[in-house]
Amino acid sequence: MKFRLSLVTRWSALVGTLLAVGIIIALALDHLLPGRPLAVLGICLLCVVPISIITLRSQVQPILSLFRALEGTVTSYRDGDFSFSLHWPQNDELSDLIAAHNALGEVLREQRLDLVQRELLLDTMVQNTPVAMLLVTEPPGAAGRVIVYANVAARQLLFEGHKLDGHALHDVLQKTPALVEALARGGDGLFTAGDGEEEEVYHLARRNFSLNGRRHELLLLRQLTAELRRQEVQTWKKVIRVISHELNNSLAPLASLAHSGAELVRRGQTERLPQILQTIGERTRHLESFILGYARFAKLPAPRLETIAWADFVAGLAGQVAFRLGGELPESPAHIDRAQMEQALLNLLKNAHESGSRPEDVELHVRRVQDVVRIDVFDRGTGMNDAVLTNALVPFYSTKRSGTGLGLALAREIAEAHGGRITLGNREGGGLAVTLILPA
Repeated sequence: MKFRLSLVTRWSALVGTLLAVGIIIALALDHLLPGRPLAVLGICLLCVVPISIITLRSQVQPILSLFRALEGTVTSYRDGDFSFSLHWPQNDELSDLIAAHNALGEVLREQRLDLVQRELLLDTMVQNTPVAMLLVTEPPGAAGRVIVYANVAARQLLFEGHKLDGHALHDVLQKTPALVEALARGGDGLFTAGDGEEEEVYHLARRNFSLNGRRHELLLLRQLTAELRRQEVQTWKKVIRVISHELNNSLAPLASLAHSGAELVRRGQTERLPQILQTIGERTRHLESFILGYARFAKLPAPRLETIAWADFVAGLAGQVAFRLGGELPESPAHIDRAQMEQALLNLLKNAHESGSRPEDVELHVRRVQDVVRIDVFDRGTGMNDAVLTNALVPFYSTKRSGTGLGLALAREIAEAHGGRITLGNREGGGLAVTLILPA
């Protein structure tokens, strides 16, 4: 175990030694020069002071060098260089300080190495992701926003693989007017680039944040063409499956009834013919309404907005389906396509009645909240589980044996055509809440 000598002990011993040397010299001179104390004092000072200065300097010089080294390493740490360490040969308080300093440097070196590894991993992931990423900001004095970062996918998509950093966003996007229009609309959304067979669908996502005290915006462009085509194929398969099932369910009984009618006519037993013909008529009308429902969903026209009082609109709904009106209606009129909005709300209200809810628990609320109109349809039925809630708005998805899966999908199409949206959620105490949110 190395012997430890503190600074106080060492310096006390040094001062004591110098004093002892001075006393010894003074006693020796006092014998040589008796009765002359001033001469003895002067000679002592001439002998002791140079020795003290040389001794003290030899002790202080390493400490001063150590302090200069500490200052240099601290400056290096501030500049991000943590490769320096110090050595102190003595086993004293300064050695503890140097050990703590070196330990701090080791920790900083490990953290810096870990940070570099993480940055390398993150950059590798960002550069190799198929999602195009653009980070833009507006520097002081600049005429527009400037690109400060772009990954490989963004460079290939927008600039033929060339570097984008430092280029003005407006200049880069001149060749993609569809993206310019999507940015002008604000928020996230879809846009289509190209034409003909080379048409591609992209999803634009935007996120704003502050970086180094300056506002930045991250633009994420994800190509959805392949995914949408795959979903389109799956949707067509489902449509064909549903239509085939419905046609078989209708045509098989019709063929059987027609055969039975023909057999009865051959036998001269015509008393059952009216009932058979009535059943054929009912099945035919059901099939017709089924086909019209699909046609209406596929050929939904653009809404023709008109100004109408909410009281008149709600009264028209009440004449077709039963519900209880909750709250006061907005005083400002509605700006909607009356026929389309009636169809959407009729679908929602009929679903509420078919949910197992009592008729008196089916409610309709219409209210204005800031710059939107909120239309709520409430019931006290069985509600929906998570899987049904996730797929309820998907066209042709239905949990009913005789359902077409078009009611909620058509309501969503109408809401989005009006610039709004539709949401679903289970209510506390049971039941479902379907909300249409429309621009005021």
